[in-house]
Amino acid sequence: MSIHISAPTLKDKAQWEALYYGYATFYKVPMNQEILDNVWAWIMDVDHGFYCLLAKDETGQCVGFMHYRAMPSPLRGKMVGFLDDLFVEPKGRGNGVVEALYEALNRSAKDKGWPFMRWITADNNYRGRGVYDKLSQRTHWITYQMPVDA
Repeated sequence: MSIHISAPTLKDKAQWEALYYGYATFYKVPMNQEILDNVWAWIMDVDHGFYCLLAKDETGQCVGFMHYRAMPSPLRGKMVGFLDDLFVEPKGRGNGVVEALYEALNRSAKDKGWPFMRWITADNNYRGRGVYDKLSQRTHWITYQMPVDA
């Protein structure tokens, strides 16, 4: 499979939405048009600081994406990168899509002056974790989340 990585254009919205639905389904998170429209607006707003990389096969079909952004690292006194979302549709898995996305992510982070990228994943995302173990270094940090009372 030949893979091309680029930022999305307006014509990619429908394919991106289909992938994002797949991502939400994988993590069992409800998805709706309002969420899709909000996230797409962030991606398209050059001043928002939220970025997307799309992976397309040789036919131009979107087969994967990454969403990432800057994150302050107070102990370092600089910005680092944070990878929010990564998804590759089942037919694209094992065909170099993730590796191509990570190469493009690395170039983008370098261009932005970020010393590293950080991300979290679900403990039971065994396939993803296997890839991450090959492409990155696992940290010792444990993630917590506190719901905010309404």
